[in-house]
Amino acid sequence: MGNYDLSIIGSGSGNSLITPFWDDKRVVLADKGSGSTHAFGGTCLNVGCIPTKMFVRPAALARGPEEAARLNVTQQTTDVDWPAMRDRIFARIDAISAGGRRYREDELEHVDLVAEKVTLTGDFSQAPFAFISESGVRAEADRMVISAGSRPVMPQVPGMDLPGVHTSDSIMRIEQRPEKILILGGGYIACEFAGVFSAFGTEVIQVNRSRGLMSALDADISAAYSIEAEKTSTVLYERTVTSISEQAEGLRVELVTSDGRVEHHDVDLVLVAIGRTPNTDLVGASEVGLDIYPDGRLAVDEYQRVLKDGEPVEGLYALGDISSPAMLKHVANHEARVVAHNLEHPDRIRPARHEAIPAAVFSFPEIAAVGLTEAQAAETIGAENLTTKIQNYGDTAYGWAMEDGHGIFKVIADRRSGQILGAHVMGYQASNLIQPVIQAMSFGQDAYTAARGQYWIHPALMEVTENALLGLDVPIPEDAPI
Repeated sequence: MGNYDLSIIGSGSGNSLITPFWDDKRVVLADKGSGSTHAFGGTCLNVGCIPTKMFVRPAALARGPEEAARLNVTQQTTDVDWPAMRDRIFARIDAISAGGRRYREDELEHVDLVAEKVTLTGDFSQAPFAFISESGVRAEADRMVISAGSRPVMPQVPGMDLPGVHTSDSIMRIEQRPEKILILGGGYIACEFAGVFSAFGTEVIQVNRSRGLMSALDADISAAYSIEAEKTSTVLYERTVTSISEQAEGLRVELVTSDGRVEHHDVDLVLVAIGRTPNTDLVGASEVGLDIYPDGRLAVDEYQRVLKDGEPVEGLYALGDISSPAMLKHVANHEARVVAHNLEHPDRIRPARHEAIPAAVFSFPEIAAVGLTEAQAAETIGAENLTTKIQNYGDTAYGWAMEDGHGIFKVIADRRSGQILGAHVMGYQASNLIQPVIQAMSFGQDAYTAARGQYWIHPALMEVTENALLGLDVPIPEDAPI
């Protein structure tokens, strides 16, 4: 295909790098597509954040009778039309994906699309940088961005290739809602889908190798979430899958417990959600000598420049899941903005910001977190210098209105300065309630100033956030607002 000014591998956040700056230059975009349909636009659009949340919202409505009953209102969910829901969701998603591909492939004369898997080739010590596709198409460019994303991890046990075994790439497109599903994993993907399917009336068995769900989170949140999850699903801890086999009416899953006992569970479908791995191996990053972290991520510096032998390669960048430990769309988008600036202004490049990165899990209940856990904070500054507060939703006026019995907001700060070190929330609208703390951490506000320096609407649920901050044992600045 010849020489290009810019080469991009991946059509997720990397797709946004094609700004008007490149209108009079040549760009090549390579992408094999995401998920079972190999759709254009990256993980978030096709098999990740967006479609999953489009299932989470009707799942919340399906749970309406549970909340209504606490408030002396009788409601009933009479039906969940999975095929109609699926078709409604993907009619929108697929149209956006197809439109994005059509725009890049047909409407931009300066952009060429290679819609297949590509592998890095040649010397990556300096430009030009080249790739070659499965069909033999070769392209090289003066600058390259590797944003090839990640994929689900599949355990190497018999039966993982059976038609009824799914990952997040395919589970949302199944023909019918299963009556019974077994979900492998205890992290955010597994917990989100457990919440969706249990809300729709599916019997859910969730299997985790360790004790407790969402164990990467703050210990108080993990423990509280596990208690709530056990109310709506059958949660089996300290078990590993050893095989999956076909049965007349579905699948049989064999598990082994930590003490060696063997169990069998007959289900309609299996969802494997034990984690994701960067696609560095698929693009052949190590074969061309690029630095790879032990967890498989492509090594980059603070400017998102790819490292080789510990040194940044000029003109070679990476962003998103293939290099970011966070594996979050909003982080990939920020990194894309940084990379776009650095490509267009190589004489004044800027570093990416990776402080106060928030994350949310749209499980049931919802979870949100930012910053350090209590254990991490204690290790960083010493337990004696910490102050923490757990605020119950149910101890605020709106919490009374909700008759909420499980929501909690935990905040962690340095008792010497009032610096907020982390916040962790489980409950209704957790992803919104945490935002004022994210803002305070991002702009360097101490906990007391963040709480007293603004009005909080009474009796809105946001008072949970206010009260959590006010509950910390922190110094009051001399010029603090009253």
